[in-house]
Amino acid sequence: MSAGEYVLHGLKLSYFTGKLEAYLRVKGVPHRFVGMDMADFRACARATGIAQMPQLETPDGGWLTDTTAILRRFEDEGAGPRLRPTDPAAGFLSLLLEDAFDEWLWRPALYYRWAFVEDARLMSRQIARTMLRDVPGPLWLRDRVIRARQRREFLARDGITPLTSPAIERLYPEVLAVLEAILASRPFLFGDRPCEADFGLFGPMFRHFFSDPTPGAILRETSPAVLAWTSRLWGTQPADLDGAADLAEAPADLDPLLALVARDHLPELAAHLEATLAGRPEARFQACGVDWRVPVSPYRAGCLLSLRQDFQALPEAARVAVRKRLGPAVAILEGTIPQLPARKSGRPLNRHLRA
Repeated sequence: MSAGEYVLHGLKLSYFTGKLEAYLRVKGVPHRFVGMDMADFRACARATGIAQMPQLETPDGGWLTDTTAILRRFEDEGAGPRLRPTDPAAGFLSLLLEDAFDEWLWRPALYYRWAFVEDARLMSRQIARTMLRDVPGPLWLRDRVIRARQRREFLARDGITPLTSPAIERLYPEVLAVLEAILASRPFLFGDRPCEADFGLFGPMFRHFFSDPTPGAILRETSPAVLAWTSRLWGTQPADLDGAADLAEAPADLDPLLALVARDHLPELAAHLEATLAGRPEARFQACGVDWRVPVSPYRAGCLLSLRQDFQALPEAARVAVRKRLGPAVAILEGTIPQLPARKSGRPLNRHLRA
């Protein structure tokens, strides 16, 4: 490792690896990329105690995990171009959208990757050639095993049924239509420079919706401004932001996007928190107009508690502004902040296969 250089351990088709890689590029953080195989994945897990992807090795030999926490740390340190709105209410809404894009768009991103034959065959073969390159056995067998595993975990076990899959296929173009109106009017979600919300959106957009055959075709046909934003963010360098005004308030045309988050994402987080605290194995909620039953995610419960802490720490004027933007769903952010059961606040194991 060179002096001052970070090492990003991940996979080039990975949702969260792409998110972090784009942030480091825009922020101007010196880094090099190491494509994980299973040996590197296990080595990173031993170093951090967390089996997930990506992981960031620091120049002093330390480790950073969880892309949301990594972005927050860099922004708190204040180095490089500022990528957080200066207005407290806008700053919170950026964090809320970043969380929603991470967790709410996760389901459609994985659905389009594994529910369609062409997409699933392409992606399973890529994982077999990269992540599983050091696993013994012929390529065709590694390919078949990973495809079956991903379909089981991210379709069957994530609540995808004949009743819920049409809702996912409605949600993706619904989100694209809202984003198209926003990104046709300015370079990034909040203005002339990206913020945490942009990088949260980049995770599902770049490595899934932009790259996979089925959602990519929909994106190209319906949403040219979103397509251009994806390339723009990937190509942005720190010097490109010289002279770009700091982000201030959250533009009013974000409200339709916030309404979708209030409709779907916050109720799901609340259901995961309730189930986690009750020790139940499933979270039950309504989103996209249908009922869902999915394995409980203590990580998502922790996401809600983090958002509650951020919201409740805002100045009163900022809380009032956020209430106006989110409507009744803001009550989910005004709840208590209980202690989660031990060892249930971190990322789930095997998140490295969220690719």
